Amino acid sequence: MRKFFQEIKADLKFKTAGPGQKLSEPSRVPKEKPKAEAAPKPRQAPTDEAQMAAAAALARLELKPKAKPPSSQEAIKNQVRKELMAEAAASEEGLSAEEKDLASPDREGAAAPSVSGVYFICPLTGAVVRKDQKEKHLREAIQSYFSVDPVAASIMEIHTFNKDREKVRVGVETVAKYLDNIYLHPEEEKYRKIKLQNKVFQERISCLEGIHKFFQAIGFETKTLPVPGQETTEEYYVLKEEMLTKLEDLRDYKEQLLSSEPVRAQLDRQLSVFKPSPEAARFELPNDFYNLTAEEIKREQRLRTEAVEKASMLRTRAMREKEEQREMRKYNYTLVRVRFPDGYILQGTFYARESVSALYNFVRGALRDDWLPFELLGPGGLKLTDENLAFNECGLVPSALLTLAWDAAVMADIQAAGKEQPASPLKPELLSRVQTLS
Repeated sequence: MRKFFQEIKADLKFKTAGPGQKLSEPSRVPKEKPKAEAAPKPRQAPTDEAQMAAAAALARLELKPKAKPPSSQEAIKNQVRKELMAEAAASEEGLSAEEKDLASPDREGAAAPSVSGVYFICPLTGAVVRKDQKEKHLREAIQSYFSVDPVAASIMEIHTFNKDREKVRVGVETVAKYLDNIYLHPEEEKYRKIKLQNKVFQERISCLEGIHKFFQAIGFETKTLPVPGQETTEEYYVLKEEMLTKLEDLRDYKEQLLSSEPVRAQLDRQLSVFKPSPEAARFELPNDFYNLTAEEIKREQRLRTEAVEKASMLRTRAMREKEEQREMRKYNYTLVRVRFPDGYILQGTFYARESVSALYNFVRGALRDDWLPFELLGPGGLKLTDENLAFNECGLVPSALLTLAWDAAVMADIQAAGKEQPASPLKPELLSRVQTLS
């Protein structure tokens, strides 16, 4: 009986690597014994199949799509981005040296084993900002955009800063009806006036942030008018007379309002390349990677340690796996390292609920030859075959070290075709920024 309890307790010891811990392999996955490599057979000449594979490989290299020239709209956005970035730079002049150092993830000479935090890229300015500064920066960027396109800026505010998507949908659809009535019946004065104290307007429209800026941007002005049949006055939005000659513009504004999406900052992968290192499996993660605060994490760990001893004899494996999945939901982000056959390490930051396909695309984007087939192996040599699974569903949070393996048949055929292979499969511009894990 004592032996039975010891076996169950030993099975409970497997945990996902956390900050400062090395990744360990699941005890339930047996290690594969290393196989002795067979001596390579001498090749007299490439086979017909090898020559065909090599030719197809070279053809894929030549058929890579060329970048499209920037459109005039893109040129305008680039100019706006430059202006906004200049304003942001001017506002940062008062920051202390320490604050500036923290705000820049790409500090010169950085060789930290992990990352200093989670960062995002603003789609309007292109600036890289820390997670806790993301909302503030987006507001400032959209506010700056009012000097460029007030209609577009007000629409951005409506869709970005009103978090209840259902309220936004109802509100913009109601505004669209107002604008449709004006477009279809421009001669009717009643459609060109909107009473601000109207119940529908108050409940569906007035509560939305940015909506009043939108009305002003498309040609409405506030007027105090007498209420028909009464001696009182009310405030109205009234469409300016000159807008009656710009009805097509009014219709375009309506379509923009209906079709727009929230402005979302893009997660910065913080791509890094490291030299071969025995510290590849060691991660030191900042609090940005967790849903819980640092104090809550410590308390959870203490309570979990106490509970393990009490419940170790009572829980089944299914119960343990369910609890592990529940633990995985505490993580917002994950830091993933991919070790190449030559020992070099590629590192990137991902959402914990992002699909593994994003990792495959990330790796392909770092390769000299992105058509080369490969597979990624997790702890214990398990293949990540289902790219639709999320990182937290695969247990790859809050950090993970994976191994890249090339398709052996394709690599052999390329070698047989006599194509010279570069020293590293990674792009030269990435190798020029290689760091050392300490």
